[in-house]
Amino acid sequence: MKISFILNGKSVSAEVKDDRRLLDFLREDLGLTGTKEGCGEGECGACTVIIDGEAVNSCLVLAPEVDGHEVTTVEGLEKEGELHPLQKAFIDNGAVQCGFCTPGMLMSAKALLDKNSDPSDEEIKEAIEGNLCRCTGYYKIIEAIREAAKKCR
Repeated sequence: MKISFILNGKSVSAEVKDDRRLLDFLREDLGLTGTKEGCGEGECGACTVIIDGEAVNSCLVLAPEVDGHEVTTVEGLEKEGELHPLQKAFIDNGAVQCGFCTPGMLMSAKALLDKNSDPSDEEIKEAIEGNLCRCTGYYKIIEAIREAAKKCR
């Protein structure tokens, strides 16, 4: 099946099989390996991307479903060699440890901040509740998102 969509701000057209997961298409076919596969069942959030402004688990989306839509991956956060304020805040606040959950966390946080530039801690927690992290205990992640929100306003 031929699909066309916007990926990280650029038009993409490609042939994909009807049963190809978006996660596999991004990583294997397009070489965008920032999106990670954790559980493959939509439980861990490591594969989170943004589709039309919504954070979604790419392991649960078939590639043909993005035809005509806009997709943002973690690679789309940096612009012209500059890290996104969220990426900077994660680094500055020690919210990155092993780094496996970080791309998904960043994408869930970005989807939140795109809709709400001044989220409460409760709203931050709700936005990342589908993202599991075994290293940081979430406190530093919440701090980083709060700091990035201030910088993005």
